[in-house]
Amino acid sequence: MRAEIVVGSFLPKFNKMIKTKYIRIAVLLVAVAYIATGFTFKKETETSLFSTEGLELYFYVPNVDEVVEIKPLSSNHLFLGKTYVGFREALGFKESRGDYTIINEFGYLGKYQFNVNTLKMIGVYNPDRFLKDSKLQEAAFSAYTARNKWILRRDIKRFVGKTVGGIRVTESGILAAAHLAGAGNVKKYLRSGGATGFSDAFGTSIGYYLKKFSGYDTSFIKPNKKAKVKLKA
Repeated sequence: MRAEIVVGSFLPKFNKMIKTKYIRIAVLLVAVAYIATGFTFKKETETSLFSTEGLELYFYVPNVDEVVEIKPLSSNHLFLGKTYVGFREALGFKESRGDYTIINEFGYLGKYQFNVNTLKMIGVYNPDRFLKDSKLQEAAFSAYTARNKWILRRDIKRFVGKTVGGIRVTESGILAAAHLAGAGNVKKYLRSGGATGFSDAFGTSIGYYLKKFSGYDTSFIKPNKKAKVKLKA
């Protein structure tokens, strides 16, 4: 009789404990589901901000073997070295930075900064056409340089390899100086041992050009007393 009373009084308490446990489990499951759903929604929302739907995109990523290291160039005449073309381009860059269309404040024209009277001497009489025609400018440079080489032929033979005014003389240096100052002034400079100098309106001297443009191969230029530009119709 005593045992029946104990069991009977324990069952309601046991049932209550079971119900409480299930309630707690249910609450925990609801909480977990809510939290999981919340994070999922937030993640989807954030991802949608970066949608590319409707956009036309193209990206190209090179392979390692396609990447070429680019190094700065160390000279204005690229890889032309001491060739005749290197000489021509270096001189053109010094005169005008290679600009065929430029006219400076003293009226000198184009890439090589020709005086109008100098152009007439080599057969070019239309400055406007000259400025618009790069091939004509290159032909004018070739003709003028050939003419200067003829005028200075004896001085080239006499002074190349010697030191004048502290500068070792080369043929290309003489021809560049003649472009700057005229062949007559270069003769005076060389024959005076550098005592009779010349500087242009910007203060550039014969000695500076002799040094800056030394050592180029100008053997390509043939001396020509009557060199003229041959104009095409």
